[in-house]
Amino acid sequence: MTVLREIIEVDVPTDEAFGAVADFSSSERWDPGVVKARRVKPGADTPGGVGAEYALTVMFRGKASEMTYTTTAYEAPRRVVLEGVGPKITAIDTIEFESTATGGTRITYIADLRLIGAARIAAPFLGEAFKEMGRSALVGMQEWLRKRASA
Repeated sequence: MTVLREIIEVDVPTDEAFGAVADFSSSERWDPGVVKARRVKPGADTPGGVGAEYALTVMFRGKASEMTYTTTAYEAPRRVVLEGVGPKITAIDTIEFESTATGGTRITYIADLRLIGAARIAAPFLGEAFKEMGRSALVGMQEWLRKRASA
């Protein structure tokens, strides 16, 4: 098990940041580890709300893998939780949004990653690789949101 926790701040209002990131099909725009992301099922109340499903193609250590993410909590504009399942890994991504005093947003991203099956043997050796993947994703998110705000 690896738990990643990263915090960034962006000069984007909380409503806008939440709307952009909670729709996980946007992850291919900001996460360098995501090759392709698309919503395959809308949520119950909003397109990205509870029950929304996303098909992602992710790259890790040079190998592509398919994952399915489902939105399990959607508390606009404060928190979204997505659960991912792939052939060798499960993930619970919790993304929290908090307004800053300057009108921007502090985003806390927590990813609980668990290797499954025979892949569990490699877990002790992949912690740093997972952490680097998480840092890269948050740097990408910060840059993508910055560009959206200045457009």
